[in-house]
Amino acid sequence: MRTDDPAYPTGAARARDLAELGSLLVECRACPRLVEWREAAAANPRAAFRGQTYWARPVPGFGDDAARIAVVGLAPAADGANRTGRLFTGDRSGDFLFAALHRVGLANQPEATSSDDGMVLTGVRLVAPVRCAPPANKPTPEERRRCGPWLARELELLGPGVRVVVALGAIGWAAALRTLEEQGWPVPQPRPRFAHDAAVPLERPDGGTVTLLGSFHPSPHNTFTGRLTPAMLDAVLDHARRLADLPPARPAGPAVDIRPSARQRSRREPFDGSRRDGPAAR
Repeated sequence: MRTDDPAYPTGAARARDLAELGSLLVECRACPRLVEWREAAAANPRAAFRGQTYWARPVPGFGDDAARIAVVGLAPAADGANRTGRLFTGDRSGDFLFAALHRVGLANQPEATSSDDGMVLTGVRLVAPVRCAPPANKPTPEERRRCGPWLARELELLGPGVRVVVALGAIGWAAALRTLEEQGWPVPQPRPRFAHDAAVPLERPDGGTVTLLGSFHPSPHNTFTGRLTPAMLDAVLDHARRLADLPPARPAGPAVDIRPSARQRSRREPFDGSRRDGPAAR
């Protein structure tokens, strides 16, 4: 996308810190289809959320400003982050992810329900390649390009403290590699292919090293079918924690399998609480 396009989010490059980046991001209206969808979802919420005030804007990154781990994944859902205003908060993907972050010692609590629920992340920051809820969780290539500068600037502002990038799903993996390459990193060519538990060391322009780790996205499609289990996600996040030299979690109980029962599946309940959100990228 040309940077002289009037819709290009030039504000991203101007942000001097993460707080300013967030303030600029929430005013972005660069993608007409996504603006229409996020606002329509707020105007016509599911019955369970009727009467709530939806965020209905782009969703900023969330977590530690001095993070050593950046988690990159397609996140905003129409009735999830688009409602709560915080990445992975208010939907089943987030339920799965935050529980895992808590088990490995990166989150202070296992549940995330709203932007003021007291959730604190230590050493980790959640970011996304697309900051608005896309219809059917499928942003177009053009929408990904338009949103790219926000991810690029956020990773740049996090600076050399980041030692690990955890990519959730193929979209997160591709976005992370593309963004790092745009920032001048020597990304291998051809680009490494996404796979669960893949680990690729990447050289920083300053001579340091960051490890890119892959994990299946914690979408309801993946977690309900068993493609991604709690133990699998725990293993990737614990690997990231060790690479980032962060302290281990205190001993806790075993991970709980949150897949639905056969009876629940027979009812064909919506995967993430909203039929309009669909399965996320794998």
